[in-house]
Amino acid sequence: MTVRWTDNHCHLPDDLAAAEALVAEGRESGVTRFIDVGCDLPGSAASAARASTIEGVWATVGVHPHDASTIVPDGGGPPDVVGLRQLAANDRVVAIGECGLDFHYDHSPRDQQRAVFAAQIGLAHELDLPLVIHTREAWDETFAVLDSEGVPVHTVLHCFTGGPAEAEAGLARGLHVSFSGIVTFPSALELREAAALCPLDRLLVETDSPYLAPVPHRGRKNRPALVAVVGAAVAEARGEPVETVAEATWRNAERFYRLA
Repeated sequence: MTVRWTDNHCHLPDDLAAAEALVAEGRESGVTRFIDVGCDLPGSAASAARASTIEGVWATVGVHPHDASTIVPDGGGPPDVVGLRQLAANDRVVAIGECGLDFHYDHSPRDQQRAVFAAQIGLAHELDLPLVIHTREAWDETFAVLDSEGVPVHTVLHCFTGGPAEAEAGLARGLHVSFSGIVTFPSALELREAAALCPLDRLLVETDSPYLAPVPHRGRKNRPALVAVVGAAVAEARGEPVETVAEATWRNAERFYRLA
């Protein structure tokens, strides 16, 4: 069996030549598809432009919780998602996000984070697009917003950092779970337990590059080619062949983002 991977979540560089070089390197490691994720309006526009230029790349458009305050009108009121709606009209845009809640850094006020997260859930419903969630130190609140707004049919917890309890709570809501290089960290015992219990048809893998390089590449800039290292660690945690995890996550990404 030919091993093929999808990097479910990466942040390619703005420099087009550098992005193309990373994609080419990834292809040499069996990475055939790349989901280039937006975190704010300018970054989302850039992701959409790269996806329109580089074969095998698709984009998401979203506003990260760190940047939630950038789309809340002066004086309050509902978040302005018009820009995201316009960007999502590009046929290479396959999801809304990453969006969610980050109570670790609180770079945007929590009430604004919640409002912008809810607005993007609404946009995913309106446009019938998948949703990419970032959550950090906000599990209960993230699930509460999802329960209130309704979970889009295809929703993923990207760069999952929880344990079995958080994984089961997400799976019970129909979510997919995406594992990053953190799964290779020696301290990530509960994360590997979550990887082991996740149904194979709900499993995705990612690099979140240029962040979170897996062991033994810690301390260096991450890149999409290393999604194979992540996948191998997930396979080990599950007691399954690497080929099984590679093919399942490749097909899951195809179905999740409707890439066929």
